[in-house]
Amino acid sequence: MTSTYHAIPPITHQRDTFPEPVTSICFDPVSDTLWAGYNSGSVIAYYSAQGMRGVTFPVGGSLAVKHIVASDSNVRAAGISSNGVGAWGKGGVNKWFYRSPNAITAFSNNATHGPVFYACTAAQELLAINSQTGDLVRKTSAISIYSHLVCVPNALLTGSSDGYVRTIDPRTSSPTVNAVQAHPKGIQGLQASGTFIYTIGLGMRQGRPFPDPLVKVYDTRTMRPLPPVPFSAGPAFIDILPKRASTIVIASPQGLVNIVDVSNVSNTEFQQLDVPSYITSSAVSPTGTYMAFGDAEGAIHLLTAADEGSTLPLNGFEGQPVEWVDPPEPLPEITWTDTTPLNSIGMPYYDSPLLSSWTSKFFNTRLVAPPPPKIPPQILSTMKINDNVAYASLPKELKGRRNVVPSQPRRSTAKFRSSRRRSDIDTDAATYEFETDAIPKMYRRVEIEYSKFGVEDFDFDFYNHTEYSGLETHIVNSYTNPLLQLMHYTLPIRELAKSHITTDCQREHCLLCELGFVVRMLEDAKGTNCQSSNFCKTVGVLAQTNNLIELMDYGRESAEHNYGHMIQAFHRFFVENMSAEGNTFPHNPWLLPPPPDTKEPAAAPITQLFGIDAKNIITCTNCHSVREKEHMTHVIDLAYPRKAATNDPAHETDFASVVRNSVLRHSTHKATCPSCNKQFATFESTRSVATRQLPPILALNAAAFLEDNIRFWKDSRHQTFLRTSIELHGQVNGVDDPESALYELRGVIIQVMTKEKRSHLVAVVKVPEAEDNDELEPQASHSPWFLFNDFRVRQVKEKEALSFPAEWKIPTVIYLERVDVQGRLDFSLLPKEIDPSILCQDTNISLNRDSSLMKHECLHPDELPTLGTLVAIDAEFVSMQQEETEFRSDGTKKVLRPARLSLARVSVLRGNGPKEGVPFIDDHIHTSEMIVDYLTEFSGIKFGDLDPHLSRHTLTPLKVVYKKLRMLVDRGCIFIGHGLSKDFRIINIFVPPEQVIDTVDLYYIHARQRRLSLRFLSWYVLKEDIQTETHDSIEDALSALRLYKAYQEFESEGIFDKKLDEIYKEGKQYNYKPPSTAGSEPATSLSTGNATPHTGMLTPQFAMTPSSLLQASFMPGGYTVPTAHTFYVPHSYPPMNTPGWRQQQR
Repeated sequence: MTSTYHAIPPITHQRDTFPEPVTSICFDPVSDTLWAGYNSGSVIAYYSAQGMRGVTFPVGGSLAVKHIVASDSNVRAAGISSNGVGAWGKGGVNKWFYRSPNAITAFSNNATHGPVFYACTAAQELLAINSQTGDLVRKTSAISIYSHLVCVPNALLTGSSDGYVRTIDPRTSSPTVNAVQAHPKGIQGLQASGTFIYTIGLGMRQGRPFPDPLVKVYDTRTMRPLPPVPFSAGPAFIDILPKRASTIVIASPQGLVNIVDVSNVSNTEFQQLDVPSYITSSAVSPTGTYMAFGDAEGAIHLLTAADEGSTLPLNGFEGQPVEWVDPPEPLPEITWTDTTPLNSIGMPYYDSPLLSSWTSKFFNTRLVAPPPPKIPPQILSTMKINDNVAYASLPKELKGRRNVVPSQPRRSTAKFRSSRRRSDIDTDAATYEFETDAIPKMYRRVEIEYSKFGVEDFDFDFYNHTEYSGLETHIVNSYTNPLLQLMHYTLPIRELAKSHITTDCQREHCLLCELGFVVRMLEDAKGTNCQSSNFCKTVGVLAQTNNLIELMDYGRESAEHNYGHMIQAFHRFFVENMSAEGNTFPHNPWLLPPPPDTKEPAAAPITQLFGIDAKNIITCTNCHSVREKEHMTHVIDLAYPRKAATNDPAHETDFASVVRNSVLRHSTHKATCPSCNKQFATFESTRSVATRQLPPILALNAAAFLEDNIRFWKDSRHQTFLRTSIELHGQVNGVDDPESALYELRGVIIQVMTKEKRSHLVAVVKVPEAEDNDELEPQASHSPWFLFNDFRVRQVKEKEALSFPAEWKIPTVIYLERVDVQGRLDFSLLPKEIDPSILCQDTNISLNRDSSLMKHECLHPDELPTLGTLVAIDAEFVSMQQEETEFRSDGTKKVLRPARLSLARVSVLRGNGPKEGVPFIDDHIHTSEMIVDYLTEFSGIKFGDLDPHLSRHTLTPLKVVYKKLRMLVDRGCIFIGHGLSKDFRIINIFVPPEQVIDTVDLYYIHARQRRLSLRFLSWYVLKEDIQTETHDSIEDALSALRLYKAYQEFESEGIFDKKLDEIYKEGKQYNYKPPSTAGSEPATSLSTGNATPHTGMLTPQFAMTPSSLLQASFMPGGYTVPTAHTFYVPHSYPPMNTPGWRQQQR
């Protein structure tokens, strides 16, 4: 042998079959075997330096193998998701497996004082495990989460996520003997030889983690630092070279290998591996003859000290023979006839455990047969026992369901339009679940999933087959969706909201305005999913302004977060706020004829619908003095009767009685009486409300927060507590009013509570449009009741709407409509239409507008659009919230919440007439929220453009711009643009498809599966170069308009199809970009200097190196969490579903 290493052909079996990273390597100490662990969680044995593939076995889980240690008798291994550590024989048979409730973060080699090794868990537990049996010997608490463990004589070395190297006496379980912080931000490698300790890890540079270019060296006995070893390429792996006490092998991710003697750093040797990707693991053979380096593609690169042309065993000597896979025994020859008995076919006999004979801890499924089915509780409750035989009659609701199993597993995951396969499977079809606590599928939480094409690819139609639109959930404060649906289908509220948006409301943040916009959108959508992003944003702004922390939804609630409390608190705030917003005192119109003797002006319209103008009558029980106090309330909290004492009369507990008692609200309290001057006198208080004063809409908060209150709502003996109609009597001065008022149930908001105490809200509403609709689902028996579970909408029976079978279904908000006044409500005095002159007004709130930058001319009154008027539109957006993405240690990612964009500029151009192409709207949108990214490269918006004190452009409130667009939609304008569906989605307005002409669809061949950008179409069709530096909404809208005109010309000449084929042919030649940029890469989604920096931008470049990612996936500290192995990254620019699509389509 020579002292110089040289490369030999790598082992490429895995790379050639299924490329995946080699995450761990270990040489066998006694046989010619190399053990390699892969990213999929399996270990493969390679025999001899030629890499003959041998046995393979899984370590548990589907994630990467974390660490392998080979001993004389077995191979110990653990994976990221294996939930423990196990030992396997050299033939692949599992010997034992220690299962831990917490993830194993590291384990050591065998201790020198006995058959024991050590392991650490993510719960900071140090385990001593018998290496022969897998039994737990001792468990102690760890000071930190150890990412590296090395046994040395009479000590255990630990490297932890806090960057400390500690020595522990394992024999006495004593605390740390010595400790030193080697690297401030974590240990990435730890080795020991003789009296030396070698470490590599992460240091700090300019306040950020950075790979330490030094290999730290310490004395084992005193932990005194010795001169470090520099390695400028950045050490990623470190190993000890056997038979050279002070020589180490350092490797970089790029394949640079340095063999250096720490006692004489001038004695060094360098090798450069031919690595097409990067190094992911390393190992040195027991004799130092071989070095192995695994890469990210599955190849294992070898260096050897053997002479050229000679080969040595991997372990350096002739050791134990290799355990090959047992060949199958040949099948016996059997002469088969019709009379051959079956017992003549023998069964094989085994004298050793089979490979499939896994230990019970490794294979944790102990059941060998399915468990017996549970007996339905309806049967258990009526069961009788006679002579140890139990029997019960079959309940009516279970008839026909015995011995029924699903014929096929029902699909529970979301569907995407890009991979949609039409089928008749109803995802909401009820499955028979005998557990009363099981939440039916239609009530369960629904989440929007994101494919690589973004939220636009999500198939909302998969969840809604009705003509009534649902609301999306990926928006902060979207817990208000059920209340919006309930108010939308309460017609008086709908009329008031629609009327309010036609007024000149001066409030920048007005909930009644936003409710009106949502109502109009739901009316027009007719089953197409909608989103209430503007409404939810206004909720957040007003909650912060009024310091209402209980109304704020941060999007990441804990298990204790109770949406039932939130929606009832918001309901009261919402109604009170709308009453103030819609109040035009003293010019409020009367919705009901006023009493003849009334001279006072009408109250706010919302108060006329919800308000209960009552008198609180307070009586002193000592002197019987009476005081009266006026009291106006809009929302009633239900008060439930307490358990009556033995000598007290029983309270009425039906729904009508509970509602009546809650309206009258009889209560007692103690105070000093001003009449008799008695201290702590008892006062009785009750409300005096005449029947005629009961409101047209009775809004109730269920206030069912205690188990005793929820008990009232539970179904009992096939009877429901909630009724479809109730009759109420008022009470005047303690005397019941003989006149009655009949109320019908309009809807109820339900809190769905899982066993894990996680809740969400749904609405069950009686839809007015469906009450006389005969085209309903037959299985719902023509029921007008619909369940609105965000974007999942399903028709239900009336019994289902009223039923509360178990504690998972809790009422929160109930609406009742008064029947006798429904026909008497008069909305004729309310405004009906938006003043069209708003299109002729130049609205501006900027203090420094530059007239030279104005490019629009407002419409003249005789230019007001009519049905079919063509207008061209384009919009630009800024980012208000970064996308949240979960990256997993296996390399996969999931979008948790997309970026939230806000309208920043909108331009609308005349589409025909003498001023064709001249903009009449070019407004920048003022926003009071913090902008996290101006997206200048794609929007043209810069810092200050949306600030009233700095902007030089026409700056307009969002509500005014929205009203202008709403007016254009209502007047039947035809909108022309490029990629309009996404623009309208972010603007939060629904435009009927017949009023949209999208050039991205006009110039599109479905078979090509490629949509053309506006820039490329303008270059080829119009011979114009646009978007050369940045985007301009006027330029983009004008280009879309000209493309439509060109389309009309091509169609009139009959050459459009031919022209479109030429466009695609030319686009393929130039990579669908104008020639000036065809050779360059697509513009990257980087934020400009105007963007506010954030953590995603500050991530150091080294953090994305493969070696760091691989080691960090099972090393706590630095960048990952050891238990979940995930982290969240807010992107500076959303890649697909938000601004990224503008780059592709423009």
